[in-house]
Amino acid sequence: MELRTDRRRVVVTGCGVVSPVGNTTADFWNALLDGRSGIRAVTRFDTYGLPVRIGGDLTGFDTTGCLTPQEARRSDNFTQYAVVAAVQAMRAAGLATPAGIDPHRFAVVIGSGYGAAIAIQQQYDVLREHGPRRVSPYHSVLTAIDHPAGLLSIKYGISGPSCAVSAACATGAVAIGEAVEMIRHGRADLALAGGTDDSLTAVDLAGTANAQALSRRNDDPEGASRPFDRDRDGFVMSVGATVLTLEEAGHAERRGAEILAEVAGYAATTDAHHATAPDPTGAGAIRAMRGALADAGCVPEDVGQVSAHGTGTVLNDRIEAAALREVLGPDQLRRTPITAVKSMTGHMLGASGAAEAAAAVLSLRDHVIPPVRNCDHPEEEDLDLVVKGAREWDGDVVLSNSFGFGGHNAVLVLKRWTR
Repeated sequence: MELRTDRRRVVVTGCGVVSPVGNTTADFWNALLDGRSGIRAVTRFDTYGLPVRIGGDLTGFDTTGCLTPQEARRSDNFTQYAVVAAVQAMRAAGLATPAGIDPHRFAVVIGSGYGAAIAIQQQYDVLREHGPRRVSPYHSVLTAIDHPAGLLSIKYGISGPSCAVSAACATGAVAIGEAVEMIRHGRADLALAGGTDDSLTAVDLAGTANAQALSRRNDDPEGASRPFDRDRDGFVMSVGATVLTLEEAGHAERRGAEILAEVAGYAATTDAHHATAPDPTGAGAIRAMRGALADAGCVPEDVGQVSAHGTGTVLNDRIEAAALREVLGPDQLRRTPITAVKSMTGHMLGASGAAEAAAAVLSLRDHVIPPVRNCDHPEEEDLDLVVKGAREWDGDVVLSNSFGFGGHNAVLVLKRWTR
């Protein structure tokens, strides 16, 4: 594997996670290694009459120390999750107070698939029940998809590029990839990047269930998310956020930061096929995987682990397996362990790609791969799925896949850091 020396290298120096399996990075990671599920019966609203009544919600979430009470009141859940995750990522990177960091060389890229779904519905109810004078004057701000990025820029005095991206379920990976490009090309030295979503509403559960995309295992929540299992029947809608602190490698080294991993490759493609169904040929996914490997200076034989998109829908898992078969080749595929953390977290939508990138970073750090929960009867017999507990691992390269509605495909290549 030839290292890329012709451009600025980008490394991860901090991770922050808010998820159904834990509201800190440590809790998230420990839950994944233990194979614990965060899927439960939905209790935040009355689910009577809904075809799907399960999801991945947060427990014990607290904004104390991250948002003022006023900021919390004026923020949708998706913003609150992103800010808490970003604060964790900053602290983990040794930047609790970013003194000595050039704010003009600092960027923020926080994406979301659904945005302020809850706040929009709440304000509509206010308008309908109480009239226009009662609608919040902050409505246009708190419901904007760039609200997390804007709030973080104010909180930390970040005056470099800041923006939101949206690419459905690939959003988190795209946000990281685009922030990496900013650093590579000299527009920033440091970035907060990731994804956030909270679309666990009655409307979204009903609509996505009507699209035949969600698991209906209402009586077995923890067994509902079943990537690559023969008995899978759809994904489980979940909430949360993940933010990474990304830095130009030299910048991180000069300030003595611990480098967790390198984001070595990124590619994004579009199927241009269907609003919800993946291209049955997997052509877009294949191009994204090959593009990310080429961007990283890697060949298929270098891949030591795959973090699969693995939603648990029949078509997605089958097409992803076929795409991996095409990209890696049959021999390499058989000896490459594959995990799918949505089996535990559920599908965190715009946050999922970032959460899985964080899991890849932690896997490289700790030399262990989290298991695929609920894959009792694997459909694809040539996949080396990590199904019987966490597995010790000493690889150097993780291929992390994220695919989404609208045909969005984004792939990241995470590598063990070596100078």
